[in-house]
Amino acid sequence: MTTEDAPGDATGAAQEANLDKMTANLARVEELSQRLIQALSSRKPPNTQLNGPDAELFTRAATSYWSEMMQNPARLFEAQVEYWGQSVKHFMEAQQALVGGEPQEEDGPEDRRFSNPLWKTHPYFNLVKRQYQLNAEAIRKAVEEAEDLDDKDRRRLNYFARQIVDMLSPTNFLGTNPDALEKAVATEGESLVRGLENLVADLEANDGEMLVRLADDSAFELGRNVGASEGSVVYRNRMFELIQYAPTTDEVHATPLLIFPPWINKFYIMDLKPENSLIKWITEQGYTLFVVSWVNPGPEYRDVGMDTYVEEGFLEAIRVVREITGQKQVNAVGYCIGGTTLNLTLALMKHRGDKSVKSATFFTALTDFGDQGEFTPFLQDDFVEGIEAEVEEFGVLRSFIMSRTMSFLRSKDLIYGPAVRSYMMGETPPAFDLLFWNGDGTNLPARMTMEYLRWLCQQNRFATEGVELCGERLHVGDVEVPVCAVSCETDHIAPWKDCYRGVQQMGAKQKTFIVSQSGHIAGIINPPSKKKYGHYTNTSLSGDASAWMEKAKFHEGSWWPRWEKWLRRRSGKMVPARIPGDSGYPELCPAPGTYVVNKPSV
Repeated sequence: MTTEDAPGDATGAAQEANLDKMTANLARVEELSQRLIQALSSRKPPNTQLNGPDAELFTRAATSYWSEMMQNPARLFEAQVEYWGQSVKHFMEAQQALVGGEPQEEDGPEDRRFSNPLWKTHPYFNLVKRQYQLNAEAIRKAVEEAEDLDDKDRRRLNYFARQIVDMLSPTNFLGTNPDALEKAVATEGESLVRGLENLVADLEANDGEMLVRLADDSAFELGRNVGASEGSVVYRNRMFELIQYAPTTDEVHATPLLIFPPWINKFYIMDLKPENSLIKWITEQGYTLFVVSWVNPGPEYRDVGMDTYVEEGFLEAIRVVREITGQKQVNAVGYCIGGTTLNLTLALMKHRGDKSVKSATFFTALTDFGDQGEFTPFLQDDFVEGIEAEVEEFGVLRSFIMSRTMSFLRSKDLIYGPAVRSYMMGETPPAFDLLFWNGDGTNLPARMTMEYLRWLCQQNRFATEGVELCGERLHVGDVEVPVCAVSCETDHIAPWKDCYRGVQQMGAKQKTFIVSQSGHIAGIINPPSKKKYGHYTNTSLSGDASAWMEKAKFHEGSWWPRWEKWLRRRSGKMVPARIPGDSGYPELCPAPGTYVVNKPSV
């Protein structure tokens, strides 16, 4: 072979390699397409009531909008002239940029979806972005100016309008996403094939339902690198496993601490890794710690209600902890719905004359649901009736329904952003423990779901006339043990002002209220070592929430040490550390137990 032949041979070899790669990719696409069809065919018929509001909402909105426009046609004319004027302006500026090559003037606030420089410098992408932003603003104004809607309808319409706007973002489509197009070119289409693989894998994992993975599940194993604090399951019934954690100090406070996490999620949010583990930190402060790990229910739990959680869950766990430790009282903690139900339990205990709980701590726990906030779209009769049909069919509220609902509250971050990275960019989801936990959901029993939604969320009985449970009428004012409540400043699930209103109504003489910076999870899982989020305190709970915050004192750093100081005063003398299990309650298995990993068939 001569030197003159070498370039041609190299080119031919490269072309042959590219052809082989294309052939292999086409074969992968064909196989994936078959799997995609198979996955979609396994999808259960959709519950249309859970996919959007009833037609009456849109009818009322349209009637309100056109009624206003008929009475004031100048407003419609002005809005249309402004919209089309801006559209023409954007088009003309794009034409000028094509000729002159000058970047377009930037409008509006920064949006991280449009961080690629091409959104600013390329006439096509810049026009697409600016027109999308104009359309989004036009929709927002139309909803805002519908004057005859009540507050609930306006909130719902705002929510659904925002979902449409977020869904139609140009970043969600391959032809208008410069990041995805650049990566497709750079990888010679490999990123698109990997994206299809990710899509098919997600559909197969969720029985044909579209639920994008947020984390790389293969990177985590419960008991190894998440939920790995040393402890033992010392009791089990059909509702929960009770974990007693190994002591890390020679002595512990006499009064044990019992934590009730939510059963909407799993308890190991408090034990993701040693650096931010609330469980590990509590044992290091010298406490005998017990944590409830709730069962992930299947259809056989359809008749389990709120009363079952109180009697067979909360009261039974309190009884067992007292027996194991030989103490007459426990200090109890309730997180989210676990805190709401701890309130119900304490109210019932007051009626029964049961003084087994010395103090109660509530993490982001609602008891007054008078302001439904961001959950307004999901707490109206049409949606709740859809939930009722769902649980009647399956016996449970399936975990993916709850996960999808919560994700839509932050759809840009929890749905569309991850979907773009996974399906259009072909990226593997990150190995992020918090997102792994977020995707590890649980089912909810049918009867409990409807009682919680109807009695508490919709009718707000616990804070008003009282809720009938376990043979008693319970009211938040019945909660009389010393209380420490921790809420989070930017929590969209349990807003701190709503939590504050509930604490105000409690009958306890000793009430401490703390507001942590950040949201529902990060504000609670906020170890002192991180020196990240501060917190607010104010000993006076006499005014409304705004007045409380106005006079509150801000403290740098985590609220954990402040709470521990409060808890220490109610935890008794120091005694020798307790080893998990005893003759009456031997170790059944190591922590984190079996319930946390069990996955029912639905």
